[in-house]
Amino acid sequence: MPGMRFAIAIPQFHADGEFDPGEFAAYLTRAEELGFESGWTQEAVFGASPQLAPIEAMTFAAACTTRLRVGCTVLVTTLHSPVHLARALSALDQLSRGRVDVGVGTGGPGRPFAAFGMDSARYAARFTEGVELMKALWTQPRVTFDGEFVQLSDAAMEPKPFQKPHPPLWFGGSAPSALRRAARLGDGFFGAGSSATETFRHQVMIVNDEAARQGKGGFPIAKRVYIAVDDDAARARERVNDGLARVYGRRVPAIEAAAIAGTPEDCAAAVREVIDAGAGLVLFTPLDDLAGHAERVAAEVIPAL
Repeated sequence: MPGMRFAIAIPQFHADGEFDPGEFAAYLTRAEELGFESGWTQEAVFGASPQLAPIEAMTFAAACTTRLRVGCTVLVTTLHSPVHLARALSALDQLSRGRVDVGVGTGGPGRPFAAFGMDSARYAARFTEGVELMKALWTQPRVTFDGEFVQLSDAAMEPKPFQKPHPPLWFGGSAPSALRRAARLGDGFFGAGSSATETFRHQVMIVNDEAARQGKGGFPIAKRVYIAVDDDAARARERVNDGLARVYGRRVPAIEAAAIAGTPEDCAAAVREVIDAGAGLVLFTPLDDLAGHAERVAAEVIPAL
């Protein structure tokens, strides 16, 4: 489909001692050869499923490739120091020669803020201030910042990101206020893999309406899709449901219903619905046999769109 962009998940789920650097590098190299524009991680500090940290996985992925963009959807920035996060992402953008995309989100009020030395009060204000501060550190020679949560006086942070003015900021979120904030402050909106296509369609309408008010025509829209491709449709559904249970630590019927599973033809039809709902970038996220899925998605799903 002209103008469409396609991305693939960066492998993160490895138990202690199971990570294979050569296999990881081969997967990313092949994803680049297959034409995927970007590879994306996700962030979950706590959880029963073993998961490599996103920025470190992005850094390794960037080192294994020459063209593939690397991103995270999303970094829960309310649990990070915006100064440290701005520094790390600026360094990665330099190391990758400008191939970084940054997904950000509040994480909602239910995150374990105390575990990170944070207060849950005014988490949305903390998020907005943190984004504003990161932009300032990325674009201004010296920063004086008198925020509610962070204060800086004549602070310099170098080097700036390779991309100017800064790496693209993709906002996640589902509440109407978060969707409008994405259009006001972000460079794109990234729909969650846990959101059903029809839910995503309504989210896109809110984002596009606010983007038009902000004079941001053609605002970039993306969506993660959990996917399982199998010649046996029933087996595909079992595979994706089992994978989601590992990721989320339990069965969540609503998330299972949002996932795409089936034959290549079934999957292509479901992805077309996601595109029709407004996605200009689709992030394919298989939960088993990532290398095999990358091949099948590139050869059998994308050409059928």
